[in-house]
Amino acid sequence: MTPPTRALSTLAFLTLLFIAFVMGANHVAARLAFNHGVDVPTAVTFRSAVTALVVGALLAIYKVPLALTPRQRKALPLIGVLIAVQSLCLYSAVARLPVALALLVFNSFPLMTALWARLLYGHRPERALLVAMPVILLGLVLALDVLGAASGLGAAGQWRQIGAGVAYALAASATFGLALVLTQHEAGGLDGRLRTFATMAMVGLLAGAAVAWRGGFALPTATAGWWGLALLTLLYGTGITILFTVLPRLGVVGNSAVMNVEPVFALVLAWLILGQAIAPVQVAGAFIVVGAVIWLGMRKK
Repeated sequence: MTPPTRALSTLAFLTLLFIAFVMGANHVAARLAFNHGVDVPTAVTFRSAVTALVVGALLAIYKVPLALTPRQRKALPLIGVLIAVQSLCLYSAVARLPVALALLVFNSFPLMTALWARLLYGHRPERALLVAMPVILLGLVLALDVLGAASGLGAAGQWRQIGAGVAYALAASATFGLALVLTQHEAGGLDGRLRTFATMAMVGLLAGAAVAWRGGFALPTATAGWWGLALLTLLYGTGITILFTVLPRLGVVGNSAVMNVEPVFALVLAWLILGQAIAPVQVAGAFIVVGAVIWLGMRKK
């Protein structure tokens, strides 16, 4: 039986909003780095390696047990590979699309999670998800301007412009959904900090291998790029650290859907910092997607 969700305190709610802001800012910083010479494997390697070091230090400070069951030892490498693919794909989408749109497409992962749970474990999707699914899809249709009406490019021109970015974001959503399902069923009992450390270490190694295969790090070509690379690393590490050390103490388990306002923060920050703007109908679509995802996460179970 699922335990009842605890009500959010003001501090917990503000902490969740802060994490959403930090994660949205992380992707804006990533786009800033990409605009000034950094490539995706370089960004993922820096971000993941530093995060692994920070979370590894937390493991030592809090003396988290490192023992794994045979099932967890089998599942963690696969989860690590999936998160590595998800990270590379999501940053590739951010490099090609307005940041908020890339995150909105990625936020379709609750649908992907339900699909993988059905395929792998025979779980029937909840009625709430079936209700939310067409709403999320409608929001995405508006946000992406799939017919090219807002951009004036027409459907063909619009998809030539956004097609690759949308494909990367959908791949990130699919791999993240699969990672979530495997985490729940194969490694659910593992301490979140240990799981994050193992995952980030593997992501860093795999992204580092991609960097080596491409001939080395693609470092920033301008000061703004260095700021972007430093900030994306700092912001992601900060968000993950708070997520797995502070939130459990605040009793927010089951309320984390508040963090799905991340695309809204990214929309505002990308407009202010990068000059990225989208049409009003796309903003409306963004709020439809975010609202549906938050409703899914905060509904009574």
